[in-house]
Order: sequence, then structure tokens, then C-alpha cells
Amino acid sequence: MAAAPLSSDQLVGILRDTVVALVRRDGVDLSARQLGVFLTCYLNDGAHTVRGLAQELNVSKPAITRALDRLSELDYVRRKVDPSDRRSVLVQRTVKGAAFLRETRHIMTDALSSNKAETSSRR
Repeated sequence: MAAAPLSSDQLVGILRDTVVALVRRDGVDLSARQLGVFLTCYLNDGAHTVRGLAQELNVSKPAITRALDRLSELDYVRRKVDPSDRRSVLVQRTVKGAAFLRETRHIMTDALSSNKAETSSRR
């Protein structure tokens, strides 16, 4: 039997619980833009560039650069000059970034479980 799709209220609740857990945990917080850039780099395959991220997220290149500056400071991403086009910079994943993604997945899984339990108890 397939699980029923989540309602928009449930999805927003999971998002809220996830963001709150990320804010409460020890460590730094990411802005929505930084988190969007991070997740795009980690969840979408292929090489990522500032230009490509700006197009995909529909924000300016300077906004992407600022987000990447912060993500680089945290060692969640690394920049590398593209050997095939020295004018372009590639964004690479890091071990620390992969660990942050794993932690975020665990937090979201917990938020999903909590949300499902709350929904079941209301029935």
C-alpha cells in the first residue's frame, strides 16, 4: 500500500521543523540563499559554476559569489579553476559538506516522522 502524499501544511511543517533544528544545533546557520546554493550543488549532478548556479536559481552572479564565499569559509564547497576554460570556476563538494548534507537528511527524516506521528494522533 502506497503512502498518502503529504499535504502542503505537512510539507511546510516539515520545513519549519527542519529549519528550527538546524538553527538550534551547535554550529553555524546558513541563510536561505546559502542553503539553496548548497543543496543545488550537492543534489544536482554535474559541474557547477557561478554562472550556472545564478541561472538555475534565478539570482545574480554576485549573490551566488557571496553565498559561495560563506560556504567556502565553512569548507562545505571548494572552488577550482576549470582547466578547460581558465575564466570559469568550478564549485566542488567537500567531505565536510557531505557530512552537513547527511546531518540535514537525518534532521528532515526526524521532522517527517514527528509530523506523521502528529497527524496520526489527530485522527
